[in-house]
Amino acid sequence: MNPEKLQYGKFYHIYSHGVGMRNVFTEAENYDFFLHLYDKYVEPIGKTYAWVLMPNHVHFAVQIKNEEEIAAFISDRVSNSVRDKNDKPLKIGTPSQQFAKLFNSYAQSYNKWVEARGSLFERPFKRKQVENIQYLKRLIIYIHQNPVHHGFCSHPLEYPWSSYLTCTSDKATKLKRDEVIEWFGGKEEYEAWHKMKIDMERIDWAMGV
Repeated sequence: MNPEKLQYGKFYHIYSHGVGMRNVFTEAENYDFFLHLYDKYVEPIGKTYAWVLMPNHVHFAVQIKNEEEIAAFISDRVSNSVRDKNDKPLKIGTPSQQFAKLFNSYAQSYNKWVEARGSLFERPFKRKQVENIQYLKRLIIYIHQNPVHHGFCSHPLEYPWSSYLTCTSDKATKLKRDEVIEWFGGKEEYEAWHKMKIDMERIDWAMGV
C-alpha cells in the first residue's frame, strides 16, 4: 500500500529509522552532511519547526509550503544565482519526492563511506499529519526529548544534533524559531514545557491518529 502523498500547506511529523535499527550516523561529519542535504532537498518545499538526528533514526516537524511559496522560492533562487554553462537547472519534485531524494542521496553517500550496500533507511519514510497546534507543540517537545529518552543525555540542551538550542539562540537560522517560541509563549515557557515527558504513541492513540 502506497503511503499518502504529502499535501501542500499541511504540517507533518516526518521520521525514519535505519533498516533493522542499523546506525545511519557514525561520525560527526555524517550528521553535518545529512543536514546539508536536508537544506538542499527540503528547504525548497518545507518549513522546519523541529528536528533531531539520532544514531539510527531521525525526526522532523515540518510544514509543507503551498505551491505559490515553492514557485516563489524557485524564482528567487534562479534570479539570485550566477549561472554558467556547468550550472544545472533547479529541479524540484513533489514534497514526497524531495524527502525521498534526501534519504536516498544520503544513503548512497553513507554506503560509500562505510563500503556497504543495500538500503540504509526503511522505506517508505513515515509521515503523520499534524491536525492542531497542541499536538504540534507536544511533537516538538517529543522530538527534542528523543536523546533523553534514549539515554544519550539528561537534558535536550546537552545533545548537539537537534534544534532545541537553536530555538533559544539569537544566531541566524532557517528554522522557524520565532513561530515555535511564540506557540510556547516565550523562551522561559518553551524551556519549562520541555521538562514535560511526552509519549507520542499514547497521544496518537488518544487523538485517533
